[in-house]
Amino acid sequence: MIYHPPEEIFREIDQVLDVHQAEDIDWITIVGSGEPTLHSEIGLIIREIKQRTDIPVAVITNGSLLHLPDVCADLGMADAVLPSLDAGRIELYRKINRPHPEIPFHLLIDGLVAFRGDFQGRLWVEVMLVDYLNTSEDALTDISAVLEMVNPDEIHINIPTRPPAETWVQPPGEDSIQRAISILGTQAKVLYPVQGNYDLSGSDDEIKELIGIISRHPVSEDELSVILGNWSPESVNRVLKEIENGGFAQKVERNNVVFWVAPGSHFPEQRERQAAGPGTQENVH
Repeated sequence: MIYHPPEEIFREIDQVLDVHQAEDIDWITIVGSGEPTLHSEIGLIIREIKQRTDIPVAVITNGSLLHLPDVCADLGMADAVLPSLDAGRIELYRKINRPHPEIPFHLLIDGLVAFRGDFQGRLWVEVMLVDYLNTSEDALTDISAVLEMVNPDEIHINIPTRPPAETWVQPPGEDSIQRAISILGTQAKVLYPVQGNYDLSGSDDEIKELIGIISRHPVSEDELSVILGNWSPESVNRVLKEIENGGFAQKVERNNVVFWVAPGSHFPEQRERQAAGPGTQENVH
């Protein structure tokens, strides 16, 4: 399906390229509030971006459709692809990733291996660590075994910092992170959370752009302060109140941090953490 008209994407890219020098932009990254490879025109989008600029193109994907030759061909035009691999066994795959029944675990692995064999760009596999689930020695060893077959250029260890779908999903402790680095090998590195740097200059409607950022992924209030750094505190508070009252975003608090998220996003209340922990839940995010 065409979830977002490519012409609108190209128009926004052209606007950014008109305002900024190419050397000021490290990557053009294709990512969505869903899975980007479900967009039937992703190949066209990558090709058109590369015709417009020499800035490298990256695609962030869950990797579930890499077993399809046409998807591999589309992503093969990118300079870097970042698929996810959060489990080395089917049981954890089901708990952590909640896959569609028609996408079994072996297809995910087969797709990653096949894509690696043909892809000429950089393959950076992302591993999200969830405390009490995939941080044990056995779980990490299983992931490492799969990664040896895939042979990525880098392994990016991520930790959950934005609001998860289940409140009891927690980031691992430092001991678990160091264990992951030790088992996953020299290609592994931890991507600790950093403050986002969003530039709204050149936009005809900064409020619309801000709503667009929030709709794609949760943004902390600290990040919003950075984004709106040239605004007065009074203007920031007024605009955020208008966005919330207009139903364009909602607030959710996790671990004493306030995030702004897309309207309609479901985040269980914190009290559910006490009612059911990792050992009693079937799925996590």
